[in-house]
Amino acid sequence: MRYKLLQEGDIQVCVIRHPRTFLSKILTSKFLRRWEPHHLTLADNSVTSATPTGYMENSISYSAIEDVQLLSWENAPKYCLQLTIPGGTVLLQAANSYLRDQWFHSLQWKKKIYKYKKVLSNPSRWEVVLKEIRTLVDMALTSPLQDDSIHQAPLEIVSKLLSENNNLTTQDHESIIVAIAPLLENNHPPPDLCEFFCKHCRERPRSMVVIEVFTPVVQRILKHNMDFGKCPRLRLFTQEYILSLNELNAGMEVVKKFIHSMHGPTGQCPHPRVLPNLVAVCLAAIYSCYEEFINSRDNSPSLKEIRNGCQQQCDRKPNLPLRLLHTSPDLVSQEATLTESRLKPVIVTSNEIHVEVERNNTANQKMTAGVGNDSEPNLIDCLMVSPTCSTMSIELSAQADRILGCYVEILKMLSDYDDWRPALASLLQPIPFPKEALAHEKFTKELKYVIQRFAEDPRQEVHSCLLSVRAGKDGWFQLYSPGGVACDDDGELFASMVHILMGSCYKTKKFLLSLAENKLGPCMLLALRGNQTMVEILCLMLEYNIIDNNDTQLQIISTLESTDVGKRMYEQLCERQRELKELQRKGGPTRLTLPSKSTDADLARLLSSGSFGNLENLSLAFTNVTSACAEHLIKLPSLKQLNLWSTQFGDAGLRLLSEHLTMLQVLNLCETPVTDAGLLALSSMKSLCSLNMNSTKLSADTYEDLKAKLPNLKEVDVRYTEAW
Repeated sequence: MRYKLLQEGDIQVCVIRHPRTFLSKILTSKFLRRWEPHHLTLADNSVTSATPTGYMENSISYSAIEDVQLLSWENAPKYCLQLTIPGGTVLLQAANSYLRDQWFHSLQWKKKIYKYKKVLSNPSRWEVVLKEIRTLVDMALTSPLQDDSIHQAPLEIVSKLLSENNNLTTQDHESIIVAIAPLLENNHPPPDLCEFFCKHCRERPRSMVVIEVFTPVVQRILKHNMDFGKCPRLRLFTQEYILSLNELNAGMEVVKKFIHSMHGPTGQCPHPRVLPNLVAVCLAAIYSCYEEFINSRDNSPSLKEIRNGCQQQCDRKPNLPLRLLHTSPDLVSQEATLTESRLKPVIVTSNEIHVEVERNNTANQKMTAGVGNDSEPNLIDCLMVSPTCSTMSIELSAQADRILGCYVEILKMLSDYDDWRPALASLLQPIPFPKEALAHEKFTKELKYVIQRFAEDPRQEVHSCLLSVRAGKDGWFQLYSPGGVACDDDGELFASMVHILMGSCYKTKKFLLSLAENKLGPCMLLALRGNQTMVEILCLMLEYNIIDNNDTQLQIISTLESTDVGKRMYEQLCERQRELKELQRKGGPTRLTLPSKSTDADLARLLSSGSFGNLENLSLAFTNVTSACAEHLIKLPSLKQLNLWSTQFGDAGLRLLSEHLTMLQVLNLCETPVTDAGLLALSSMKSLCSLNMNSTKLSADTYEDLKAKLPNLKEVDVRYTEAW
């Protein structure tokens, strides 16, 4: 039978008070009156007895208890314990046999644990100490008490012993680790013990103790730890353990097998905390590689300061635009001459980095003009203030280089698991790496594999993380596009990212406008080389009137006509424009209803049959149209009322409508598969007066947001939704 360990306040004037105990029976008032003179209070280091006039003048310490026995003689009071102390005995009576046994085992445990603390606090011979540790571990494993402190108390005693004795041999280290290994199967090691384990991993990475003892401990940490911020030494121990695996003969193959064991053999990892914990370890390890450069660049706190909590954020200077400069005067003159040939990479070490605060820099103001005068410079601006920055390379020490290579490889392994990729992309979407890492060519080149895996994944929740998390902040898309500090090719990865984004739900004016403003040159260059995705991009820019400048339009047309695929797609665009002109010519009906079961193809044939410039009311209710028909709907210039009741029209089509049909007044989305992701786009349709979202996946928050952003909205139907 298992018992709960008694804590302070469990026995106090015969009332059981334990906030976490599973005992519900309280001693009766009759019992209190009968045994009132003989009841004890279990304090932290002693037992105190209550008398009719109050408490005893002197408490009874656990060390003073000579013996604890169960009363078993004939006619003895029921459920009693006898405590033998100098000068007499004290009787304790419980309400039942279970409670009596709980008190008995708890007092025995307290008495023994204090004995071991005393014995191990002054070690003389280590062979005796090791024997005592094994006995202590056996006692904890065989105890009938069920409490976290039963296993934690021996670990803390051993941890204190190791921290106070630094002259142990390696053999002593391994013997102690093996002795306490059974306690670590279901318990995290205390902080001081983690430091001891880290030291052993660094000094003896090839020891069998690392594989046989530390592996299950680290697996348990990765599976069950909820926050490394509360226990950073667990993260450091995990980090050192993985590095020790990398030091084995097989190297990364051993690490790969360990990662696979954490994921499991199935296609879905059964432990949701493994991936976030592994990513946290990787990010911290990569940051440590550049810590020396970061600390020499500005007054950012070091990892040591962060761990010790010595420096708070409020004590630091405010962030300012920074520029990394080299002390060589040649580079200053080269920076001033923008037309000179490409500079050779500059090897920068930590003692050569200087910081220049850009306060009234005209060039910097031009860079950030698009973001706003009061906004912080984005990541690319910080890294590309001058040509020298883009050619700078950082030289790491041999140890830091090994750490970087190991943990970037782990990120690559994580990106290879399909079930982990969405969560990994989400964790890496706000770029979590320091600027020094992103300016390091080796790091960005190795990390490129992870970004490629995101760009190849057809799931929207994965490849959408390539974009920035919010306006004004650059994401992986900007970092690896031509002109970005991480781009080391001619735009192949950029084209791949654009292709997957265009194939999803980002075929919108906003996305095309951002490409036209920032990446038009690379798009035209790749189109000139025959890249079909870029040819399609240029055609859409012309079709949606994204480009206002006539010379730029003519340059795009010349680019399209220079290749066979571009010429073919441009001819198709011209044909569509002629059809659009005919479609939008004044005339035709003002109201139109398609028969039920009509499809996207039926709607396309109908709209290509004549002029619909006067069409104001279109009903597609109970048809089989999908989001694909949105490309035809946005061509109707006079459309004011649209009925999509019980169709398969989804979020992608809704986004397209919101960008082009800004004059729409009535929209019926009843029983359509639209969600909050598409409904939020309706906030740009300021002319909406009536909106039916009956039986959709509308949430209450989205509904409140739409009401606040649509001032003309008067009629709304949200029945059978969360907002109802």
